[in-house]
Order: sequence, then structure tokens, then C-alpha cells
Amino acid sequence: MPEPLEGFLLAAGLGLRMGPLSQCLPKPAWTLQGRALLQWGAAALQAHGLRRLGCNAHLLPERLRAVAQDLELFEERELLGSAGGLLHARGRVAAELLTWNADVWADAVPFDQLRAGHRTAQATLSWLLIPHPGGGWNPVWMDDQDHVLPKGVVGPKGPFHFTGAAAWSPEALALLPEGPSEVNDLRPRLPFHLGVVVEPFPWREVGTADALIQAAAGLAPDQEGRLFGCYLHPTSRSVGRLTRCVLVPGAAPPPSVTDADALWFEEGGNQVRLGL
Repeated sequence: MPEPLEGFLLAAGLGLRMGPLSQCLPKPAWTLQGRALLQWGAAALQAHGLRRLGCNAHLLPERLRAVAQDLELFEERELLGSAGGLLHARGRVAAELLTWNADVWADAVPFDQLRAGHRTAQATLSWLLIPHPGGGWNPVWMDDQDHVLPKGVVGPKGPFHFTGAAAWSPEALALLPEGPSEVNDLRPRLPFHLGVVVEPFPWREVGTADALIQAAAGLAPDQEGRLFGCYLHPTSRSVGRLTRCVLVPGAAPPPSVTDADALWFEEGGNQVRLGL
């Protein structure tokens, strides 16, 4: 019988918003400060005592496996979706399963507050929320009892922003249908969907090429952000004049090159360029 899982990193997806970058690496395998986003999430869970962690993979699973380290990886040949991906954990959760969206960078995620609120309320599913920061993020609203309301319904508490951290009870996992499913489709069937509101903490979604470049500039100016306005993987090399370029592992554009709005990678011993 496999050991129970305590945490799960949702790392499967198509990476459509990353454009050509997804031909090289899945989003959770991109690094900041030399550490893959997947491992930033794992470290956030491990900081709260969780040791048995899993993750799922769909796009370029072998490249995600290369950075998964001690995570139990579940390959999805068919993409199972934002809820269906947790089928891998169904039947393997003793108390609650803490989950994290692995295309997000965050430091010091307050999983302890999420877990405490989830257990105290005996909720079916709990989301970790922060006050809405503005912009295009979908707002989350709650009623007076801190129940998360259906998508599009405005309530007396809110708006809030979902951080990507959640706590799933075994009962919630048991409601998952076989095959692909999405969280928003499952939510009407949940007896108690709780919102746990905390103070904002350092958080970035790394969902596009520009977001990756901006995260590198802000978080890793001496590493991935070492060339202003670009993202350079730690194993890439560039001495050319580049603007808004992304260099993946092994990329080394010719020293004389002047380029902009491009992805560079190595393939079969050759340097390949694609437009962003």
C-alpha cells in the first residue's frame, strides 16, 4: 500500500500562454535563483513539515521529472485538469492534502494558517486567499460564514484573490469524477468550501514569457536576470546584444548577434532561434 500523500503540486498543463517557451520546458521547470518553480513550491510545503509530496506532469514529462528530485511524479498522458489531476492522490490522504499551483513563485506561503483554518472549520475544500490586488484576476467572494461563493456571484466579503494554495479533505477527493475535471465544475457539489484570508505575501504567477523575464529581473538580477530585459537560464551563455530574449538551458547565441523578441535554444548541436 503506498504511503499517504501530504502535499501535491499541480504541474500538468499545456503551457499555451508561454508560447514557444513550452517547446523547451514546462512552466514548473523554469528556474529563478537557480531553483525550478516546482522546487520552490515543494520547499514551501516542506517548510511546514510535509514530507510525502507528489506532482503531476503532462507536457514534456521527462524534463519535469529531471527537476522533480524526491517528488512522486504522476505522468498524465491525458490532461486531467485542475481538479482531475488530484485523482492521483485519491485514497492516499489521511487528513488533508495541501496543494499548490506549480507555475507560481512564492516565498513563505502560510500553509500553517490554511491548514489550521481548514481543520477548525472541518471544511471540505479550503482556499488560501489574499485581498484582491486589482487588475484582471478573477475575484473571489464569500458569504458571512466564509463560504466561497460560486464563480461570478458577489457576496458580503471580498473581493479576494486565490493564491494557488488549497486544502482538500478526503471527502472532497472522493467527489472527483473519473477522467478530466475542473475545480469550478466540482465546486457546486462541495458541502463546505471555505476561504481562509491572510495578509499578502511575496507571490508571482510566472505564466507568460514577459512574466518570466520580469520575475528574473526582480528576483534573480545576478542570475536569470543578469542581462537586463532578458531571461537567461543559469546554464545558458550570451555575450551578444539582446532585448526581450529568453535563453533556455544550453543556449549560446553567437557573440556577434544583435537580437530582440526571441527564444534561443540548443538542438542537435545547433543554436536555434524562434520569435516570441
